[in-house]
Amino acid sequence: MPERTAARSTGHRRSARTELVWRLLREALDERAAAAGRSSLEVVDAGGGTGNFAVPIAELGHRVTVVDASPDSLAALERRAAEARVSDRIRALQGDAASLPDLVGRESADLVLCHSVLEFVDEPAAVLSAVAAVLRPEAPLSVLAANRHAVVLAKAVSGHVAEAQAALVDPAGRWGAADPVPRRFTLDELRDLLGVAGFRTAAAHGIRVFADLVPGALTDDPAGFDALLELEATAAEHPAFRALAGQLHVLARNG
Repeated sequence: MPERTAARSTGHRRSARTELVWRLLREALDERAAAAGRSSLEVVDAGGGTGNFAVPIAELGHRVTVVDASPDSLAALERRAAEARVSDRIRALQGDAASLPDLVGRESADLVLCHSVLEFVDEPAAVLSAVAAVLRPEAPLSVLAANRHAVVLAKAVSGHVAEAQAALVDPAGRWGAADPVPRRFTLDELRDLLGVAGFRTAAAHGIRVFADLVPGALTDDPAGFDALLELEATAAEHPAFRALAGQLHVLARNG
């Protein structure tokens, strides 16, 4: 019984971290489908790895191309797609995000996901320019990136005050040489990057404002879990709480 409870708690925590992003993506997909007059869209997931979002999007009937540099992740994606019976709607391509125009073609995508990518690539601006090239006019981009302010708070409350101070003053928001994340962003920095690439920000949300902080027992209770999701959704649009979220989510429009 304890093992089953722990597994359920882990699953709930994972959902609490991603459910709001999924809700926002569903809305973006529905809006784009209505605007395009098509029920099936062409979606590109840059750095989509094992398909955490790609497979559910394919289950909605859309066609998804996942571009990732890791062959192991793409192999796992293909197995996952087969298990979900959506292999015919999933395409796996090995490559980097900056090469998107050569891999998928220009103005070929109705939606691009760029989740947890800009923190790790050598040139975030080049990646966003590549994304702009593959999106059709007025098509949306979903960006998810690590929030600079959140790591300062997380380090401080865990007692690593020196690392919190380092992250606070470091231009890239890093807490030290051992930090596995090359850079983190403020919302203004993300908006500036997107603007240079020709995007205009349509909406911005804070993701994981509370999900990483609440006691695990809360997610074992369905009512508590639902309440947490609603709290996350409400806080996501509040500037004060958005500034403390673990990740920032931006929906932007091409052109």
